[in-house]
Amino acid sequence: MVTGASGGVKPGSVLELERRLYRQLIVGKQKASRVQDELDQDLESVAFKLDIERAAVFERIEKQQKARDVYLAVSAQLTSTIVAEIQQTLADFDRLVQRSSLTATQLALFEQLCRESPDMARLRLLMTGVGWLSRDLTNVVNSTAFRQRHPQRADVQVTDIKLVLNFIGVENLRQLIPYYSMRNWLPSGHSCLLWINRKLWQYALTCATAAKALAKLHGRNETLAFICALLQQFGVTMVLGTAAAAYEKNWGNWLREASASRDKELYDAVMATEFPAEKVLDEVVRHGGHLAWEIPARLDFENHDMVTVIKTLEQSLTVADLPLDVQIQAKASGFATAMTLDESKLLEPQEARLLFRYYGLNEQEMLRLKAQNYRKIDLF
Repeated sequence: MVTGASGGVKPGSVLELERRLYRQLIVGKQKASRVQDELDQDLESVAFKLDIERAAVFERIEKQQKARDVYLAVSAQLTSTIVAEIQQTLADFDRLVQRSSLTATQLALFEQLCRESPDMARLRLLMTGVGWLSRDLTNVVNSTAFRQRHPQRADVQVTDIKLVLNFIGVENLRQLIPYYSMRNWLPSGHSCLLWINRKLWQYALTCATAAKALAKLHGRNETLAFICALLQQFGVTMVLGTAAAAYEKNWGNWLREASASRDKELYDAVMATEFPAEKVLDEVVRHGGHLAWEIPARLDFENHDMVTVIKTLEQSLTVADLPLDVQIQAKASGFATAMTLDESKLLEPQEARLLFRYYGLNEQEMLRLKAQNYRKIDLF
């Protein structure tokens, strides 16, 4: 069944809604609700204490004109230094490829999973090259939840990757491997990204779940749709990781220098300088889309369907004449955008209708999408 997206050149109102989405994910102060697979739990107390301390310092600054003037000058200079480093790093594509958490091995795993009958021997061989993924899948098999579903082997600890893959099964691997890959792409260990990561994680899973549902409805490759939806956000994770590293390095250096100078006003000004989320949003909009396919292309996967789909979607401002697999991604992202903004009370009913009309979502597709569970992946 082929859909007919209404399409046309993407209007400014749709572009504004898409920017509003990433503003909510990156700049918005609203914290993400609890997700099934919690990320960076150990950072919560650190982030909370830092927020409290920064708020107290900022309140103190606001009460003193001189301190406020120092804060404005120092914060502007520090932010300018941070943004310049972010932009310089993002302009060095070779450097980005080197520090990328996406590898050719992961892409080769995705390639196998997209096949109708994956080569299990090849999968096992590739898995040995991705230590964190082997560990995550082994933990799944040895988890309490998995054991409860398989009481006959409740007392057996599995360590051999061949047994792990056999226990999980191909159909579950088609979701688990890209699922854990996306989680690994999210830049970890940065308190400034704690809530941003969680919101982006939820949005990515919503897109992936929606894309898979639409692919099933239209008889297309569900695994390809699921992987493409997650891979679409890879470029965003690269920008966020680059920004967090630049912020924490420079902020930490300036804070230590201010402490050594024993200048209380200078120290408070640096302490109160937050992660430049607004500036980072601009870099996400500028670079997130093309990095999602340019890095896989550099890793020699330029001609694979998953890269072609993402590249076509990123470079097109219309949906009417897109191939069906690309339309599915566009429709899924449009639905996920509306859902995410609506949950944050940032979307008017007429704006939702505008998105659905632009992406050509018909009644049957909407019914299928509304029936999905976007909070967890159904496995086993």
